[in-house]
Amino acid sequence: MAQCVQSVQEFIQDSFVPMVAVLCSEDAEKVTRKNNLNFPELLRPFCRLTSEGHLRDPNNQLVVVRSLRVCVTGISTRPPHTATLRAALSNAVATCQPPDTTSANVITAGDYDLNISDRSLKASVPWYSSWRDTLTQLSSSSHFTATTPWFEAYREIFLQSMPGSEHEFLSHYLACMLVVSSSETVPLDQFLKLSQEQHKIQHSGEYTHPRWFIPNTLKYYVLLHDISDGDEQRAESVYEDMKQRYGSQACYLLKINSRHGGAVGSEEQIPDPWSQYLQKTHTQEVFDDTASTNSIDNDLNSSSKMDDGDTPTKDGMSNNLDEHPLQLDQSAEPVLPGQGGESLEGEEARDPKPGGPGGGGGGAVALPASSGTHGAWLTLTDHDRIRQFIQEFTFRGLLPHIEKNIRQLNDQLVSRKGLSRSLFSATKKWFGGGKVPEKSISELKNTAGLLYPPEAPELQIRKMADLCFLVQHYELAYSCYHTAKKDFLSDQAMLYAAGALEMAAVSAFLQPGAPRPYPAHYMDTAIQTYRDVCKNMMLAERCALLSAEILKSQAKYSDAATLLIKMTSEDSDLRSALLLEQAAHCFINMRNPMVRKFAFHMILAGHRYSKAGQRRHALRCYCQALQVYRGKGWSLAEDHINFTIGRQSYTLQQPDNAAAAFRHILINDSQQSPTQQAAFLREYLYVYKSVNWPSGETDSEGVLPQLPLPCLNSAQTRVFFGHERRLAEGEKQAATHVTLDQECDADISRLWIRLEEQVVAMVNRGVVPQSFQPTQACLSQHTDNLRFPLAVVNEPIIVEVSFRNPLRVPLSLSDLSLLWKFTPEDFSRLPDNTHASSQSITNEKEVLNPQTTPKDDIITTEVIAEFNMSPEETKLARLKLLPHQTGELRILGVVYNLGTGDSGNSSAEGLPVGGLSVRGRQDLEIQGPRLNQTKEEKTSVKHGSDHRLDPIITPPMPLLEVFFLHFPTALLCGELRKAWVEFVNVSGVPLAGLRVASTHPHFFTLGARGGQGQARTPLSPAASEHNSAYKTVSAPPSAVAALTLVSPAEFGAGGAAGVGGSGGSEGMPAGVGGARVVEVELPGQVLQPGEALQVPMWLRGPDTEGVHEIHFLFYYESTQKNGKLSHRVLRHTAVICAIRSLCVRASACRSNTLAQTHTPTPAPAQTPAQDHRSGSMLVFVDVENVNTSEVGVREFHIVQVSSCSRHWRLHTCINPAGDKDSKLGSRERGKLCFRASRCKPQGATSDAENKLTFADLNLGNEQIVSSSTPCADFFFRRGPCLDQKRCGVVAGAAWGQGLGSGTVVDDSLAVVKKCSEIELDLIVLWKAYVVEDNKQLILEGQLHVSLQTIGKEVCSLTQKEESQEMVLLKFKPDPPPPLARPSQEQLSHLIKTCLQYPQTYQHSFPQQSLCMVPVTLMLSNCSLAQVDVIIDLRHKSTSPEPLEACGMFVWLGQTQYKLQLAAQEVRCVRLRVCFTQPGVYNLGTPRVFAKLAHSTNMYETSQQSALPALIVIDGV
Repeated sequence: MAQCVQSVQEFIQDSFVPMVAVLCSEDAEKVTRKNNLNFPELLRPFCRLTSEGHLRDPNNQLVVVRSLRVCVTGISTRPPHTATLRAALSNAVATCQPPDTTSANVITAGDYDLNISDRSLKASVPWYSSWRDTLTQLSSSSHFTATTPWFEAYREIFLQSMPGSEHEFLSHYLACMLVVSSSETVPLDQFLKLSQEQHKIQHSGEYTHPRWFIPNTLKYYVLLHDISDGDEQRAESVYEDMKQRYGSQACYLLKINSRHGGAVGSEEQIPDPWSQYLQKTHTQEVFDDTASTNSIDNDLNSSSKMDDGDTPTKDGMSNNLDEHPLQLDQSAEPVLPGQGGESLEGEEARDPKPGGPGGGGGGAVALPASSGTHGAWLTLTDHDRIRQFIQEFTFRGLLPHIEKNIRQLNDQLVSRKGLSRSLFSATKKWFGGGKVPEKSISELKNTAGLLYPPEAPELQIRKMADLCFLVQHYELAYSCYHTAKKDFLSDQAMLYAAGALEMAAVSAFLQPGAPRPYPAHYMDTAIQTYRDVCKNMMLAERCALLSAEILKSQAKYSDAATLLIKMTSEDSDLRSALLLEQAAHCFINMRNPMVRKFAFHMILAGHRYSKAGQRRHALRCYCQALQVYRGKGWSLAEDHINFTIGRQSYTLQQPDNAAAAFRHILINDSQQSPTQQAAFLREYLYVYKSVNWPSGETDSEGVLPQLPLPCLNSAQTRVFFGHERRLAEGEKQAATHVTLDQECDADISRLWIRLEEQVVAMVNRGVVPQSFQPTQACLSQHTDNLRFPLAVVNEPIIVEVSFRNPLRVPLSLSDLSLLWKFTPEDFSRLPDNTHASSQSITNEKEVLNPQTTPKDDIITTEVIAEFNMSPEETKLARLKLLPHQTGELRILGVVYNLGTGDSGNSSAEGLPVGGLSVRGRQDLEIQGPRLNQTKEEKTSVKHGSDHRLDPIITPPMPLLEVFFLHFPTALLCGELRKAWVEFVNVSGVPLAGLRVASTHPHFFTLGARGGQGQARTPLSPAASEHNSAYKTVSAPPSAVAALTLVSPAEFGAGGAAGVGGSGGSEGMPAGVGGARVVEVELPGQVLQPGEALQVPMWLRGPDTEGVHEIHFLFYYESTQKNGKLSHRVLRHTAVICAIRSLCVRASACRSNTLAQTHTPTPAPAQTPAQDHRSGSMLVFVDVENVNTSEVGVREFHIVQVSSCSRHWRLHTCINPAGDKDSKLGSRERGKLCFRASRCKPQGATSDAENKLTFADLNLGNEQIVSSSTPCADFFFRRGPCLDQKRCGVVAGAAWGQGLGSGTVVDDSLAVVKKCSEIELDLIVLWKAYVVEDNKQLILEGQLHVSLQTIGKEVCSLTQKEESQEMVLLKFKPDPPPPLARPSQEQLSHLIKTCLQYPQTYQHSFPQQSLCMVPVTLMLSNCSLAQVDVIIDLRHKSTSPEPLEACGMFVWLGQTQYKLQLAAQEVRCVRLRVCFTQPGVYNLGTPRVFAKLAHSTNMYETSQQSALPALIVIDGV
């Protein structure tokens, strides 16, 4: 419950005070009227005693009375009307609003900081941005508690206006002041008239109102003397006569109006203590004035209806039971101005009271005090006189009168009971034992109409109890109330019993020292009796207010809330609203605050306030509840609250707050029905338009406000720079470039950047400039937007904006365009030229009014006339700007007209809201990526900049468009196809420096520079053998290969680059080389504006089957230097489907023969032979048709095999003579065998050393020149090179030459590897016969294999990499890798052996039993170093093949030799073998062991043996 200014004890004491009536003569009324006051109003500020009073109880015990307040009112003979009471209570609540001060009442409840004040209107609605900071500051300071002064005002007026009742005497008059002016002719006679009038009102029986406490009412005679206009001596004389007649304790001379003329001097400032009481006094006089009931204006009911008021009202508002606080208005029509009143305007007029004899009833003529100065004729001395008068009246008149009546009543009760002691002394006996069980309310008979006579003993006990209660003797009062309660219950007088229970509970609570606990059940019984049995809600409400305050003081907030909620009913909306609000405060003040219950009951209170016409209080309650419901997922409740806040704010002439509340409903993901959402939207549009354009005209100088719909996702905004690519015509295929329809891929973006860096590095001599800025044609949230993007003048800028309609109703947008700000700047000036900065230009005024002429000379802004959005649709809008000047552009947001998508609906007021639309804007505010580099950035939340909407408009640049002709979509692996590429300059600026880069440089070629060696072929292959994409010459099948020397530089390979590769790579090539970037030759090095150039392009299918994305980057520059933009690029992505064709496997082995160029030396004399570098080997090529005939391939023909190497060449084909070429059907294989020989040594020039030898062996009737375009181009561009291997070979050669000088070398791996390396590349050219559309086509292609090592088979198909197994984590450091040593297999190739002998030898064994045959063993050192060789002629017993199978023979002479061969030396060893019988013998038994001469190895490695050497011994 809300905190009160007074304590509970003070509140109860002030609620029940002694009542004193006043009767004034007309002259006395005139004296007080000088001060703009009547006599009761004059005394009101001084009615609280500042000193203690004393009296004695019947037991002669002293009772101290502290802070006693006396209520002095005029006499009214008519009771107040119920409607008057309700109007006054409503007016009191309406006029008492929370103060809008700098300090707010904040309650911290759990995780909530609730602002409980008028500032909650700002702190809880969504348009108040700094509410959280405000609450944080307030909650961190001292603790604030919520006060509700409107409730206290209501409660005070309600309690003071309680009409007198026959069952209690607390509000009955105890005394009556008779006031006569000293200026009367005969004052004593006037006192007599007033006394007779009071007696008539009390005892004649003609008046039922007011009620008097006892028959012998205390009469106090007051002589009022006006000092400014009166004879003081006469007044003193009259006062002496009064004391003699009435006694000195019953009369008083009051002197006032000491200030003459009523003028306030400048030197004296007199306080005005009446101002705070005047409103209360006026309200009280309304009830005292019976005549006012006839002039009650019914404006309350007519001015405080709700928007949809329709039913009869109570408390000025509808009591329709169908209306629920959480039920949304289904009609939801706009609220028009003037539809509801803001507050009560009218005041009830007062008529003079009909007086008694002598024109009495001075209080009846009292008029409401005006707003003038009060007490103008009074001085501070007069204030003291009035205060002294009240004190004298109380201490000398009222308290003794009450004490006397308490004693009399006590004596009467004692005599009636027949007891010898007083009632006070017998209390213990009465309540000690023998209690009679009380009956429940349901068991008692309804005897609420039972009346006791005035002299009834039960009423005398109640009178005594009330007197004791009024003078703060709570212990005796409790005893009397308890006694009376029993008597009333026994008589079943329920109204009297409920009153006794109520006051007994209050007396028990107010007893000092708390001798007994507060009997809350007394109060519950009293409330139930008042409400259910007696049907008196006023008494039940008073009882509930008292009990709630008492429970609250004892921190029993739950019980207090339950009690207050039970008192809500449909008969009074105002009372229910106040009690529900107090119950909500009880929930928030509990030990464990129940915040959600607080919010729920505040909603209920706001609803009842609204029904009662208290719109400001209703708005305050809803705003306070919104603090709890906001952001918790209770969307329906939050929508209802915001909707109600919007309506109430609009009715209270707060359109800004209303628009903001309706806006909040629309921006959230509402779960309302489509009908309700449409109603919300119409409400918002109407309020929005009335706020921004109240006159209906557009303000050309204003600023467009922000619109909430549709939702604008600024982060997803994309910006595209440049023209949209035109579609290709006919057979042409346009370059894909970049479009807004493509999805952003970070990996692809990085790939394009690396391609562009390669070209830029090549243009800038291998270095990428620091000022390099990658070209980004489309900017989004996935791109790097730290730099300002560059746009070109007269080229469009397309901004793609993402709109989302969160509602389930359609939206209609019109006149949609971009809002921009432009600063012109001439970039052609030098940076050091100083010039004044240009003034910024914006189109805000033009977009505010669409009829204004746009600024098309600066920037042409595209306007979308209609943009309709379906329910819950996310739709993209592409808006275009065309800049015509250079400078800096900033795109601010979008501007549009917002309207509803349907046109058939209208509001209840007949407004054409279907056609209602409002104009507004939404800003594009993009937040950059979060910074997370430094420690400060990691520990805080900082975001970088995002400049995608801040382009710089640069001077004109060339614009390139690329088209492809006959570009295939599917190729066989290795297939060769010729296409054309067309370059068109569509700008007005010359174009130069055209270059092409690709992720797959082995996929295409534009031919060798200069046009030498290019094939003259038609555009596509035809069904003819002589039409080929290659350069061909007519020639029969080759017996010996045709040789051609070619320099790699002619094909852009840059020396050795691209030679000896092992196949193409499907990924991004590593490194930057000339082979990766191709420069396109332009006529005159320039492509003029509007010109086009067609260039042939040869394509080769990828070696790996599947779908391949091949990226091309076209780089070009302007002939004029541009400081902002140095170059431009055009992107193209081609998708090629590669289909399997042939699989080529190749291997090489050493030949079995060695050429003998000198005479063999005898075995004993083994001299080194001459350096002989010639040699030969066998090359085996295995070709398999792996095509599955899915594309109609009938068969493949192997038409030619070519080789390329510096050291080796194909010499002859040693296949058996048969078909002129090899034909392979589906799944067929063929094997070709070739002899390869070393190339003849060239000259010593460096140019000759870099040239390669191409050898062509054609198998048909045509020879394809493999050293020309396009065959050689694809050979050199087929993939990454082996420069590192070649560097190792050169180092090995130098190492071998150094061995001759006797140097010691530690590493022998390179030398040993060189023994098995051959470095021979093969090109297999084929033709495929394809049947397509009943026509036969011939497809051509080439496959590459690279032989690097003897005995190792290589394949043209890329082998799939096996997935690496998971490696366990090791917590110990890995051991150092072992030293690289040659393997046993590598060491077994050091020496090549060959046996020379006669294949058939005839011998006559009968003549000579032993046959001796000479045999020559030739040893060839294959390495570039000296080798130690051991020859062992002894038979090995563990041979896997038994030698006996071929006969037994014996080597004669020395059976083991040890030799040393120089680098590449060939040496002959002469041997003799002995046979004993004819037969076939295998002479391949000698074992050869070798090791490097300077190697650290201690033993030799066995060398690979030659083929079996068979000899036939024929006997004669």
